[in-house]
Amino acid sequence: MAHKSDIEIARAAKKKPIAEVAALLGIPSESLVPFGHDKAKIAQPFLESLQERRDGKLILVTAINPTPAGEGKTTTTVGLGDGLNRIGRKAAICIREASLGPCFGMKGGAAGGGMAQVVPMEDMNLHFTGDFHAITAAHNLLAAMIDNHIYWGNDLGIDTRRVSWRRVVDMNDRALRDIVTSLGGVANGFPRQSGFDITVASEVMAILCLAENLDDLQRRLGDMIVAYRRDRSPVYCRDLKADGAMTVLLKDAMQPNLVQTLENNPAFVHGGPFANIAHGCNSVVATKTALKLADFVVTEAGFGADLGAEKFMDIKCRKAGLAPDAVVLVATVRALKMNGGVAREDLGTEDTEAVRRGCANLGRHIENLKQFGVPAVVAINHFVTDTDAEIAVVKEYAEEMGSEAYVCRHWAEGSAGIVELAERVAEIADAGLGQFAPLYPDEMPLFEKIETIAKRIYRADEVIADKKIRDQLRQWEAQGYGNLPICMAKTQYSFSTDPNLRGAPVGHTVPVREVRLSAGAGFVVVICGEIMTMPGLPRVPAAEAIHLNAEGQIEGLF
Repeated sequence: MAHKSDIEIARAAKKKPIAEVAALLGIPSESLVPFGHDKAKIAQPFLESLQERRDGKLILVTAINPTPAGEGKTTTTVGLGDGLNRIGRKAAICIREASLGPCFGMKGGAAGGGMAQVVPMEDMNLHFTGDFHAITAAHNLLAAMIDNHIYWGNDLGIDTRRVSWRRVVDMNDRALRDIVTSLGGVANGFPRQSGFDITVASEVMAILCLAENLDDLQRRLGDMIVAYRRDRSPVYCRDLKADGAMTVLLKDAMQPNLVQTLENNPAFVHGGPFANIAHGCNSVVATKTALKLADFVVTEAGFGADLGAEKFMDIKCRKAGLAPDAVVLVATVRALKMNGGVAREDLGTEDTEAVRRGCANLGRHIENLKQFGVPAVVAINHFVTDTDAEIAVVKEYAEEMGSEAYVCRHWAEGSAGIVELAERVAEIADAGLGQFAPLYPDEMPLFEKIETIAKRIYRADEVIADKKIRDQLRQWEAQGYGNLPICMAKTQYSFSTDPNLRGAPVGHTVPVREVRLSAGAGFVVVICGEIMTMPGLPRVPAAEAIHLNAEGQIEGLF
């Protein structure tokens, strides 16, 4: 098995017709909107019929800070879902859809790995059911309507220097970060500076993932601020009468997608905001649907717990009224060694001291998760190069931190390799030990919220923001947005804003470069350090190796 690639394993999967997978959760076939034989959306009327049912237990899977050595957060999410089903618990998993940007860039796909994958893997990493295309189209329709409104006389009095709504495309393209539109004369409108973000950073993506239903979706779309007048008063999406048409474009995209794991267990894959530049969680609709249909729902939040888990707790759970029953923190011996200063090419050599040093990163995440009042256990995602002595160091360290660590071999063995963790997680969730609370109250001033995250989660000494940014935050508070949570945009590789600072740094500063108000999504985006909302492609993009083979199968996607 070990020599097979993820894509070969996925291709050999014995998939069940999606109606059979749906039946495991009690979803009748007439409530499915099928996309081929192996994926389907769940129809709106069925979603509405679930309201009265009680919720299952919610398990969050998060991780230490990512390194090039790999952590396997999605792999563990899938493995744990399969593991819970294996021990007789009715479980579903909820993960995000993959963006085309990383698929053709450097990160590869996002469907798990080894024997813990969601299939059809190629579809999920490409166009899937068209949700991202719908989001891109809705976002760019609004952009076109803004410029069109200005062209036809600008009745709303939009200050063309203060149009904040940019355009999006689901591709890494640094050339589009900063552009000038409407060149070429009178017929093409009024030239102005603009730019593109990647689709996953769109406020429309965030809204789709946080909206409860279609009415809530349209209300939130209408609430989006797209520009300002000369007197600095905001212009909303609803002022341009774009919210109705955008809702129409997003109508099908709001319905969660159902697929299956390699072991034919149900998996909801819906929405896809990145955790480094957006809020990093799958949709509220998918999570709430799964909670009504399964006894256990295993979901993930992007990148390290300092980003994904913090936003899951402070944005998603706060806004959707959810409370996780347990958290699983994924680590690998390889990644801990890297945090301990070992070079990538030396990771195969036993080095218990480096593991011990790197455990500082793990310990910081355990401490941080405790601040939310939810019990956390560590999943050691096993690699064949791990030695017993190295694993013993991690287990001992987790116990010192008041947690516990379990070796998980789901990558190689599927659900059979994660039974011990599944049993413990079920036990913790059933015991009702969680006393979830967000990190900060709604009424705390915006800048203090930023400082709270920076100091309590990143362990920074201070937040640096110039007067213009602080004034902007105060202005939004005066307009009634002071109760919104904060969505930090920062590097995923470190607790600090310096991607090269591994381990558990303290005493650093968090520089705030820009703040953006996402009034429809319901949070304030705080852009720190050098983070970009439109990534570029690496020197050698993954796209160079992606092709169809002689059998017409896709190669190189993962």
